Amino acid sequence: MLAIRLSRKGKKKQPLYQIIVNEKTKDTQGDYLENLGFYNPKTKELNLKIDRIKYWLSKGAQASDTLWNKFIDKGIVEGKKRAVTKISQSRMAKITEKQKKAEPEIKEQLPKAEEPEPEPEPVPEPVPEPEKKEVTEKVEEKEAKQEETPKAA
Repeated sequence: MLAIRLSRKGKKKQPLYQIIVNEKTKDTQGDYLENLGFYNPKTKELNLKIDRIKYWLSKGAQASDTLWNKFIDKGIVEGKKRAVTKISQSRMAKITEKQKKAEPEIKEQLPKAEEPEPEPEPVPEPVPEPEKKEVTEKVEEKEAKQEETPKAA
């Protein structure tokens, strides 16, 4: 079966990938049938020979998951994206255990959060205070007395 996949090239810590068509069982570092472009993950540069990719796909070549998603982004093929990362069964078991442990805690917290808060008591309307009028009258009286008393020079 033919596969369209990435072959790593470039220096250490500077990856550059060739997009090649190869037999699925063969090594990507060896001989390949055709070079279809390149991909630089650091700059996100993707150079493709679109007509040749469509040709190989029509002949039955299968694209790797990463390249399939890139082809969908570029509009070369239509369909759903594929999951690229795979989780081992032991890791999946640990994740499900954590979720099961977290469910009872969440259920305990939900009733507390759903309890309706008591409505605050209505605040009575403020009543005008008559004391303020008296205070202002007293202040006015004091000012009047000060004006009447002669100041010693």
